[in-house]
Amino acid sequence: MMHFDYNKYKCALFDLDGVVFDTEPQYSIFWQKECQYYHPEQPGLEQRIKGMVLTEILNTFFKDVEDEWGDIVERLNSWESSMDYEYVAGFEDFIAKLKLHGVKTAVVTSSNREKMKSVYRQHPQFKEMFDAILTAEDFDKSKPDPDCYLKGMARFGCKPDETVVFEDSVNGLKSGKASGALLVGLCTTNPEEILKEYTNLIIYNYL
Repeated sequence: MMHFDYNKYKCALFDLDGVVFDTEPQYSIFWQKECQYYHPEQPGLEQRIKGMVLTEILNTFFKDVEDEWGDIVERLNSWESSMDYEYVAGFEDFIAKLKLHGVKTAVVTSSNREKMKSVYRQHPQFKEMFDAILTAEDFDKSKPDPDCYLKGMARFGCKPDETVVFEDSVNGLKSGKASGALLVGLCTTNPEEILKEYTNLIIYNYL
């Protein structure tokens, strides 16, 4: 884990998938199945989906089967309800240290509240780990727009230079960078060479 200055930063904002939970491999399996069914002529299409919000995925890659979006969403909801929400290594200790030093923390995710119910069922203590949890319903614009992270800062009355954003996806990294906060990239979804385009602060986990 990078050296973290607990006295300099007042709030830490975390994306969910690939940042708090190591779920990206499970999403790749789901989208691989969907892509193979609808677009077998485009092998590896699921790799291009990483880090996109659902509406963006549907509009970009499944526009030709718009009448089946309901079925895709239903399968995705079912998949998410049975996923393994395993913490990225070292995360629980890191979040506890932030709280101990008085650093405000929030999840800032494009996931919706319905999905979060599955998270809470698997981790009943999850809400207590953070000072706030912001989901897709709380934002006017999706990543890569910085709206979500600016709202996270506003929740705590923090300025960009007092804030750290943890992200893993390209759209998320763009969003965090545009917010003006210190940006930390996690190599859980994308390789280091892609993350380097947005930040030099790169970690593989929180250990």
